[in-house]
Amino acid sequence: MSIDMYLPGLPAIAADFGVETSAAQFTLSSFFIGLALGQAIHGPLADRYGRKPPLYAGLALYVITSIGCALAPDMTTLTVLRFVQAVGGCAGIVIARAVVRDRCDPHTAARVFSLLMLVMGLAPILAPFIGGWILWFAGWRAIFAVLSIFGLACLFAVWRFLPETRPADTIASTGIGPALRVYSELLGDRRFMGYVLSGGFAHAGMFAYITGSPHVFIEVYGVSAQNFGWLFGLNALGLIASSQVNRRLLRHHSTDTLLRRANRSTVLLGLGMLMIAASGWGGLPVLLIPLFGYSISLGFTAPNAMANALAHQGQRAGSASALIGALQFGVATFASMLVGLAGGGSALPMAAVIASCGLLAYMTHRMLVGKGMV
Repeated sequence: MSIDMYLPGLPAIAADFGVETSAAQFTLSSFFIGLALGQAIHGPLADRYGRKPPLYAGLALYVITSIGCALAPDMTTLTVLRFVQAVGGCAGIVIARAVVRDRCDPHTAARVFSLLMLVMGLAPILAPFIGGWILWFAGWRAIFAVLSIFGLACLFAVWRFLPETRPADTIASTGIGPALRVYSELLGDRRFMGYVLSGGFAHAGMFAYITGSPHVFIEVYGVSAQNFGWLFGLNALGLIASSQVNRRLLRHHSTDTLLRRANRSTVLLGLGMLMIAASGWGGLPVLLIPLFGYSISLGFTAPNAMANALAHQGQRAGSASALIGALQFGVATFASMLVGLAGGGSALPMAAVIASCGLLAYMTHRMLVGKGMV
């Protein structure tokens, strides 16, 4: 919701503050940086104090900064507030994954992550559409006011419905030193890193699309802010559908098998998108085909890579989840910044970054995990 609802408003934000659209896109990059750094903080806290206390603190910070974004007087203030908003909101990302790991074995976890993507996928469908209409009726600042109300609803839901799931025998040391030692051990785990980076690069391709699509769809191809939500939602619908197909296929196939096949698809789709964008052939309708296919592939890569990465982390599930998020959103931030810096009057920069991400997702899984790759 925090990423997708305000995407239709990026050109309006830039116009309001008298800057280029690429400058407004950096509010998205600052949000990604906050997601990456914030998760590294919430993970050890979740292992030490339980899953719910960091959620309370993070969501409270999210609500306050969302109100601040609605009142921001300039682009610099908005960019900083988006960073802090992400630091608070990312508690939900870390702890949702840790809760699944607390309750599920690896194979079941992959199915649950696929089910969660059904819920999470509603945001990319609904958020740009809702954001476009809020923009039409009340302006971009009202979008952040709505997000603050959404944050309050999340706080209530955590208090009322979420049980504490941290295992009773979890032993987590306090202080920076022990947390850094855990992270160091995880970084040295070859298979863990293979799954994390493979899922992370595929994920980064989607964030390159999130960053570049407002400019490409609205300014390059002339799509209205309201119709942008429909196109964006179409790709999210593909992600939702494929994640549910993945959940069913897991009854007969291993997580690694499905991940390998999906990684091959991201390479082919990314390269196809790059060729279409470079040639300009077919315009937006043809470009949407590999974009839709890339979204579909993420329904297989994301849950399976996540489940395999967390499979053997046990008592350090919170820290492992945090490191996964920090690395993946760090890569996503870099990809989104590349798209923003490249700018341009075509879809080529966005397509080039997505194609590169798909290739890197395939290569990191092949080199670091390796087993069964051809």
